[in-house]
Amino acid sequence: MRRTVLAVVLIVVGAGCLAVAAQQKQSLPPVRDIQKLRDNLYMISGGDTNDRTTWTGGNSLVFVTANGVVLVDTMLPGAGQSLLAKIRSVTDKPITTVINTHTHFDHSGSNNELPATIEFVAHEGTRANMARATCEPVTNCGAFKGDNAKYLPKKTYKDRLTLFSGKDQIDLYHFGRGHTNGDSFVVFPAVRAMHAGDMFPRSQMPFVDVANSGGSAVEFNATLQGAVSTIKNVDMVVGGHTPTPVTWNDFKTYTDFYRSFLTSAQDARRKGTPVDVFVKGYTVPSQFTGFVAAPASVKANAEAIWNETKK
Repeated sequence: MRRTVLAVVLIVVGAGCLAVAAQQKQSLPPVRDIQKLRDNLYMISGGDTNDRTTWTGGNSLVFVTANGVVLVDTMLPGAGQSLLAKIRSVTDKPITTVINTHTHFDHSGSNNELPATIEFVAHEGTRANMARATCEPVTNCGAFKGDNAKYLPKKTYKDRLTLFSGKDQIDLYHFGRGHTNGDSFVVFPAVRAMHAGDMFPRSQMPFVDVANSGGSAVEFNATLQGAVSTIKNVDMVVGGHTPTPVTWNDFKTYTDFYRSFLTSAQDARRKGTPVDVFVKGYTVPSQFTGFVAAPASVKANAEAIWNETKK
C-alpha cells in the first residue's frame, strides 16, 4: 500500500503529497485561457502536473451544442468558477452536461461547484467509486457526501453510450479496466475528436490506480487496444494531461509503447526475473522517440503486473 501511495504522489500530483492537493481549493490559480480546437469544440488545459504552482488539474473539453454546453472533466477542487468564466467567454449557453472521464480528484474536483441542474454522466464504475463510503483522497468520494450526493452521475453506462444526435452527437466508450475501473473515451464524431482521459496521459508511463480506483496494469493494454480497434474517424486526441491536442497516430504510438512495455514485463516474469532486476534494466525502446519512463513509474507498473500475473 505504501508503494502504491508513493506512486500516486509521484505520478499523479508530482512531488507534493495528497494532503497538499486537498488544499488546492483554497489556493488554486485561475485556469488557463480557453482555446478553440474546431468549430464548437474548445480545450482548457490543466497544465503540467509537475509544476504545482500553476497546475489546475486534468484537461477539460468544452463542446457547444444546440441546447447547451457539454463539459468534459472539471479539474481540481476550486476550479469551478474559473471554468464557468472561461466558458462564458465563448458562449452564453448554460452548461447542461458534465462528463467525467474517471473518478480522480483532478478530473472531477469541481463537479460540486457547478449548478446542480447539470446532468452528470460517467461510466458505472466511476459512479460507484464516487459513491464509496470511504476512499483515498485521489478517488474523490469525499466530495459527494451529504447534500453533495446530488452531484453524483445520474446517467451511467456499461460499454457504450450515445448522447444527442447529428452534429451534437457524443459517443462514450468503456473497454475495460485500465487507469481505473471506470475510464471513458469521449468521442465527438462531427469534429473527429476524442478526449481519452488518463488512459492517455502523455508520452510517458501511465499511473495505474490499482489500489484506490480498481485499475489494472495488465488490462490497461487490452483497454487501449480496444479503443484503437473500435473507435473510427478520429484525427485529434486530447489526453488527460497532454499539453496540446495530438494526432490519432500519436495516440496509436502510445498504445504500442505500453503494449511493448507489458510484453517485456510479462516475458521477464515468465523467465523468473525478479521485478527489481527488470526495473533496473528497463529502457524505452529506440522506436519510441521522446518517450520517458521514470524509474518510480516503471517500478509501480512492473510490480502491479507481477502481482496481477500471480493470480
